[in-house]
This record gives sequence, structure tokens and C-alpha cells, in this order.
Amino acid sequence: MRDGIAAAHRSIPAVALVTEDFWEQGDFVALSFSMPGIPRVRLPHPIAGTGKVAMTHVAEAYIRTIVDALKGPSNE
Repeated sequence: MRDGIAAAHRSIPAVALVTEDFWEQGDFVALSFSMPGIPRVRLPHPIAGTGKVAMTHVAEAYIRTIVDALKGPSNE
């Protein structure tokens, strides 16, 4: 969350990747930095330590969601 917020403060497009177990903490951090609307994507938990193959599966499963979050809300 904090890295995404830091990037957003520098006008760098960012999306925070937050696992399920830390989603509520992400809400708290976003609010405490006055950025409740920062784009976030909820990932399964755990990610760390699951190995290259598992990480690749998560990346492939969530890449479209991450890119869409970076693009922002649709005007359609």
C-alpha cells in the first residue's frame, strides 16, 4: 500500500497489490494517507514463499485486473 501511495503522490500510475489477509489493513493505510480511492487489487493469500510456478499462475490470473486498475474507471 505505502509504495503505491508514494508512487501516486509523485503522479506515477500505481496500483497496490494486497492479499486477502491484509485487505482491511490496506483500507486503514489508504484512509490514514487520505487516499481511500487508490487503485487496489485483492490477491490470494499467501503469495510470498509459494514459489515461481505459483507466482506465475497468480500473475497470469490477475494481469488483466491489474492493467484495468491502472487505466482507471471506464467512461462507458
